[in-house]
Amino acid sequence: MSRAPSIPRSSINDYSLDQATERREFLRAKTGVPLSAVGNYSLDPNLVNGNIENFIGTLQMPLGVAGPLKIQGEAAQGDFYIPLATTEGTLVASYSRGMRVISECGGCKTAVTRHAMQRAPVFLLGDVHVAKRFSAWLAENFQRIKSVAESTTRSGKLFEVEQYAVGNMIYTRFNYTTGDAAGQNMTGKATFAACEWIVENCPLSLKYLLSGSVDTDKKHSAMNLIRTRGKRVIAEVVIKNDVAKRLLGVDTATLFRARQISNTGSFQAGSIYNGPHSANGIAALFIATGQDEANVAESHAGITHSQLLDNGDYYWSVTLPAVICGTYGGGTALPGQRECLEIMDCYGAGKADKFAEIIAAVVLAGDISLGSAVLAGDWVSSHEQYGRNRK
Repeated sequence: MSRAPSIPRSSINDYSLDQATERREFLRAKTGVPLSAVGNYSLDPNLVNGNIENFIGTLQMPLGVAGPLKIQGEAAQGDFYIPLATTEGTLVASYSRGMRVISECGGCKTAVTRHAMQRAPVFLLGDVHVAKRFSAWLAENFQRIKSVAESTTRSGKLFEVEQYAVGNMIYTRFNYTTGDAAGQNMTGKATFAACEWIVENCPLSLKYLLSGSVDTDKKHSAMNLIRTRGKRVIAEVVIKNDVAKRLLGVDTATLFRARQISNTGSFQAGSIYNGPHSANGIAALFIATGQDEANVAESHAGITHSQLLDNGDYYWSVTLPAVICGTYGGGTALPGQRECLEIMDCYGAGKADKFAEIIAAVVLAGDISLGSAVLAGDWVSSHEQYGRNRK
């Protein structure tokens, strides 16, 4: 049985212009697709070493800007213009409308309330009695384990090891703060070093798997909704009734009644987010800024809470308990992605909390606009005018 030919690779420099061209020619010969658009780029291929393998070119993603968005946060303060990469018509316009509402109401308040990035090894013991002794030993030796883990990283700090006993196993969650990096790779390396030290130094006989899956990496979970993965961040605004009627076409009493109905529907469906559409803004912002797009799976989960105030104004908040983002590392240093971060002054050290607060504020703006559009009857008409259904 013949084997299909392998994709061309170079052991000398697999990220050269010539090597990318050779792979495109290989694909053209095999598929008949010329790949002229993919091969038309200004990026130096050597810059993507560490970001991708078998590089053949780039996809040009439409990039828009929304705003200004006024934020009165602990880390993010001022008026921000937000880069959003998307192919969905109406998205940028809708988010801009929500941002205008927030800004005309004095801005939204934001805060990061908890940091926790995990690796979750499971330790395998002989029986439940041995497992219980190991649990006590693990707690007693936390400071030594912390020292070993932190020796592998400059910015990662181990602050807690959660334990969950099941049969003769101890499931753990090693919780770290990770500075301005998202931190999945950092915590993996640190936890591996810690586990190897545990095996060598614990007087009990044990084995381990580096992931027992209770960190639920790249997946949503109730565990992370409660305990946090990445950053727990909140954005809130008080929408004035006159602003709602003027810019959104609905009054605040109608917004509040609709929120009650929507909450019931979300509860019935078992939704992991009870607001209109957190994933839209997060995905567009993540793509624009070089984040790991798979982290949208965790980051978009959350809780929308609202109150109709005595004076007729409307309190609206979004709590996102697992926002995973970074302002250095990964794809953030690529030229276009870096520029998008720089638009918001979110590139580099000391900017991760600021970026997380902006993410939550963007989600809030999008929810305000879409939730109101459904009530005002212009949800479908907007898509007809600006979106995929246009003639």
